[in-house]
Amino acid sequence: MMNEQTVAIIDFGSQYTQLITRRIREHHVYSEIFPHTVSLSQLKQKKVNAIILSGGPSSVYAEKAPSLGSDIFQSDLPILGICYGLQLLVHRTDGNVLNRGRGEYGRATLMKNLDSPLLSGVPNQSQVWMSHGDEIDVLNSEWERTAETTGGVIAAIQHQTKPFHGVQFHPEVIHTTDGNTIISNFLFKIAHCIPNWTPSNFIQNAIRQIHDQVGDKKVICGLSGGVDSSVVAALLHKAIGNQSHCIFIDHGLLRHEEVSYVLDSLQNGMGIKIHHHNFADEFINELSGVTDPEEKRKIIGKLFIRSFEKCAAQLGDIEFLAQGTLYPDVIESGGSVLGPSVTIKSHHNVGGLPDDMKFNLVEPLRDLFKDEVRKVGYELGIPDFIINRHPFPGPGLAVRIIGEITINRLRILREADRIFLEILKNTGEYDKIWQAFAVLVPIKTVGVMGDTRSYENLIALRAVTSLDGMTAEWYHLPFEVLNMCSTKIVNDVKGVNRVVYDITGKPPGTIEWE
Repeated sequence: MMNEQTVAIIDFGSQYTQLITRRIREHHVYSEIFPHTVSLSQLKQKKVNAIILSGGPSSVYAEKAPSLGSDIFQSDLPILGICYGLQLLVHRTDGNVLNRGRGEYGRATLMKNLDSPLLSGVPNQSQVWMSHGDEIDVLNSEWERTAETTGGVIAAIQHQTKPFHGVQFHPEVIHTTDGNTIISNFLFKIAHCIPNWTPSNFIQNAIRQIHDQVGDKKVICGLSGGVDSSVVAALLHKAIGNQSHCIFIDHGLLRHEEVSYVLDSLQNGMGIKIHHHNFADEFINELSGVTDPEEKRKIIGKLFIRSFEKCAAQLGDIEFLAQGTLYPDVIESGGSVLGPSVTIKSHHNVGGLPDDMKFNLVEPLRDLFKDEVRKVGYELGIPDFIINRHPFPGPGLAVRIIGEITINRLRILREADRIFLEILKNTGEYDKIWQAFAVLVPIKTVGVMGDTRSYENLIALRAVTSLDGMTAEWYHLPFEVLNMCSTKIVNDVKGVNRVVYDITGKPPGTIEWE
């Protein structure tokens, strides 16, 4: 989606880059991540009216250190440099950055030296979060020091003639007590942004752009039963009405009674007519013997498209395919032409698409995080039971079975996952969790069941809290609930004799295991 204003987050490898983006959007201003190789002309094409330079692990004085084009620094676009971003501003304006061997990590006390629009409303002393080894040694005369820490490190600076500001600390993390104020000051007092990134405005723009893209052509919408594809279906209905046809593909990798849920809840809850097609045999056969998770995702992505092509042939001349691609899918799959380049995992709907796909894609949610999609869903009037449903990956149970997919392994995982979710709902825990599921780890472990030796599979349970899926914390399930889950799964699921609970956050893990 082309926005009237964009705050560009230039990524230099910080662990907090996505968090910066989130913080900007929380102020109802659209933000997007770009690589440090982006040009000024590319930023202008995206209507960028302010830039934030992220932190990163490099040293600005090191050989091949990431930088930016000179034309960006010569422009009058407001710039906020954070950590490495601050050091880059200094380094590129003939200042000096060095390592004194005394880095700051964790909480520090900020002391203001003089008034600054960036630090307006921040107390003379406040808590900030530091994570740096290098620091400013010498500032060019064009810069002013606006704050330092009790350790004597320059913590904030401002340019005397350009709208350039920098902070050594991280205002985007909650440990910086006045970080929200600092970000707000940059957006509204320095960059003069307009807070118009709202669900209602997004819906109006999305409907207009869908109509402009599609015209009077037909569209098939890949419907999964989750909030993302449901919101896409609702947007399409508002934009083009009966030109849209919702297709639900059963690929044989769904949860227990998932088909009935999708058909009943969406047709009855949203009044959407759904075309249901079963391609389970094709998917299972193609995945036979495949163990690599990236290969699984690419096979599933290709087969989805082939399945949609077969469905489209029955509906006439279909040029467009609509799907619920989100911004995290794009980021983790390696980004767009202007996006980050590191692939965490190829999402089936991004990196897994075949090169010879005949459809043009309609992806109205491509710029959104998951929590933003839910807000749009509420604005559209989609029922709560759909909006608040836990996410379920497009590849389904294929990425929750480690290694090869078999019919028996799918049976084991379906039964264990059903028991886990039922217990969470019965104990009132389900709605406190962002996503919960079981994983089959087909490694045999020794057990004792009924006074005899057993040698069966391992089930891992996963439950996390999150806002957007980019980061997550493992959920502290009560021990009595975990005990109920373990006991019932081992007793009721043939082929399982051991249950473990995953207590890994994201990062370092991803939410799904594959």
